[in-house]
Amino acid sequence: MLNIVLFGPPGAGKGTQSQHIVEKFKLIHLSTGDLLRSEIAAGTPLGQEAKLLMDDGKLVPDEVVIGMIDNKLKANKDAKGFIFDGFPRTTEQAKALDDLLKSNDDSISGMIALEVPDEELISRLLERGKDSGRADDQNEEVIKNRLKVYNDQTAVLKDYYSKQGKFQEINGLGTIEEVFGRIENAIEKA
Repeated sequence: MLNIVLFGPPGAGKGTQSQHIVEKFKLIHLSTGDLLRSEIAAGTPLGQEAKLLMDDGKLVPDEVVIGMIDNKLKANKDAKGFIFDGFPRTTEQAKALDDLLKSNDDSISGMIALEVPDEELISRLLERGKDSGRADDQNEEVIKNRLKVYNDQTAVLKDYYSKQGKFQEINGLGTIEEVFGRIENAIEKA
């Protein structure tokens, strides 16, 4: 199976590139946000637990998210692989994901990180905010804070996957096609 962790700061183009990766490599896109929403909508026990926590303004614990990922893996045993988007975000989550995949006789094939300079990200997000209506894309200070949180959280994951020989940094500047070409080359090396 081909299992890719796609990383990049807000505005790097993960959503757009995920669509291309899914189409080209026939992978299942596994976004933790989408997963949470679908489990809640389906009324599963994990979804009900997550909803109670979210309604109280609490973070959903790693074990609940891992349980949802496990459900998705088991529901798609014939998949060619998965693209993990938004998870893992911490070393503990990465280790839990590795353990989960190992229990299914699988592993992460590679981590691809889209790298884009902060000035470009701020510009992209402010532009996106004009169309999307998302408040978090319309305030430069909020955007800078989101980028700081991303950089603080992901630095350790880059090290984690580098030590496994699975980390690949991709230049996220250029046309959608140019960036996808770089990603495609990286995946084929994974």
